Amino acid sequence: MSIWVDSDEKLNEMLDLLSDKRLLAVDTEFIRTDTFFPKIALIQISDGVECFLLDVLAVRHYDGLKLLLEDPDRTLIFHACAEDMEVLEHGLNIIPKNIFDTQIAAGIANVGYAMGYARLVQHLFDVELDKQETRSDWLARPLTERQIEYAAYDVLYLHAMHEILDKMLTDQGRQLWFEEERIAVYALVSERKNTQNYHRKLKGAWRLNSGSLTALKRLCDWRESAARSLDKPRSHIVKDNSLLEIARRMPSLIAELHGIDDLHGGTIKRHGSSLVNEVASAAQDEPLQRLPEPLAKSVSAVMKSMRVALAGLAERIELPSEFLSNKKELESIVRSASQGNCVWPERLNDGWREGLVKPALQ
Repeated sequence: MSIWVDSDEKLNEMLDLLSDKRLLAVDTEFIRTDTFFPKIALIQISDGVECFLLDVLAVRHYDGLKLLLEDPDRTLIFHACAEDMEVLEHGLNIIPKNIFDTQIAAGIANVGYAMGYARLVQHLFDVELDKQETRSDWLARPLTERQIEYAAYDVLYLHAMHEILDKMLTDQGRQLWFEEERIAVYALVSERKNTQNYHRKLKGAWRLNSGSLTALKRLCDWRESAARSLDKPRSHIVKDNSLLEIARRMPSLIAELHGIDDLHGGTIKRHGSSLVNEVASAAQDEPLQRLPEPLAKSVSAVMKSMRVALAGLAERIELPSEFLSNKKELESIVRSASQGNCVWPERLNDGWREGLVKPALQ
């Protein structure tokens, strides 16, 4: 049975009931289909007994909720919390201080890597959840009974998960490992907000010369500003592949934008002048160095041997290999080593990975 909270008075009643609870399960429902920023619609909070569904569209004052969720002496249980934390910060300026992410805990405890909530519930409790409401309209009011039931189930099992996984981490001596990963979540959330080097993510950007790459960065920065200002997804402003082609062609006239894939007439009419101006302005910027080429196929054997070494280590210590190192880190090691100065990624140079992953790869 869930308790619907749709007024400041009901919120205050909920806060009174939860004020002495040191362990709370939290989840959010939001929409992010045709906007840049997520639109938060619902917050689910459970103390392990009662489940409160907080209607964000109806409540007006959140100071008390901010104090509750930001209390460092209170642990908040999430599952795959990165998006929830982004949504809470953007929508309500709430930044949880003490989190327990059951998805991370399940990985470190070798239950499974990046397991979804429903899959983990089924694994631990042999219960199959209905996930059909995942993409439903959470901004609609009233919510359907199925939406309300779905929302409540998203926090129903988190306390039991916490108890099981916390004990497993303790029994395996991996609490410090988990703590490192927990802290890393904050860096991940912060990194997702940093778009200064978005141009480096575009597939094929390495092919551009210095001038075109400088223009691409300007174009990406302009689009980021426009997307935020208009609250539209980046692709609704101009798509990645179009920006890449504009940077390659370096047009000086709006007419030269015609014929570029996915750059339609309406887009050119709205943004053509800005796109051409950004390309022109890039000439005044300090030129960027060209991006490194993808690794040659000749090093594939080296990459394979590194993956085999990590797989062997993962099997020995009973940990999903994905937790040890990612493809980007392995490529970074190989690239720097081929240039005569092997540089280890920061994550492998510190913490629990330093004594395990580094020796396995050396």
